[in-house]
Amino acid sequence: MNRRTILAAALTLTAGLALAGCGDAAPKLEVVDAYMPQPVNQDMAGAYFTVKNNTDTADKLTSVTSNLAKDISIHKTVGSKMERVESLPVPANGTLQLGRGGSHLMFMGLKSKPTKNDVVTIQLHFANAEPVRVSVPVKAADYQPKH
Repeated sequence: MNRRTILAAALTLTAGLALAGCGDAAPKLEVVDAYMPQPVNQDMAGAYFTVKNNTDTADKLTSVTSNLAKDISIHKTVGSKMERVESLPVPANGTLQLGRGGSHLMFMGLKSKPTKNDVVTIQLHFANAEPVRVSVPVKAADYQPKH
């Protein structure tokens, strides 16, 4: 083998190994069962969904963006009290469940009041995974998902 052939083989092998290692660098997350109960006033709304992580890499939900509200915060419920948090964990090979009475999103300062059958678009931001765009259907104020 001449030097060029050896160099080309080494570069090909190095590039292949680098690309193979990139496959698991950021978890791929899936969002299911998203919904927003129709808000009862113009001031605030909540949203709920499940984030599925089918990888061996844990992550965390760090922020949410949308044109619907001036401020969107992540909350968890501790006892009977709501608490704003900076992030929520998404375990490796697990789920993050946002639901009534538990962790949820709070939309404050709504720019418009969504009504039943509207769809609100949000973007979820994570510590490691790429942002996930989610279409959130607006349901009746008393909607209860069937699990």
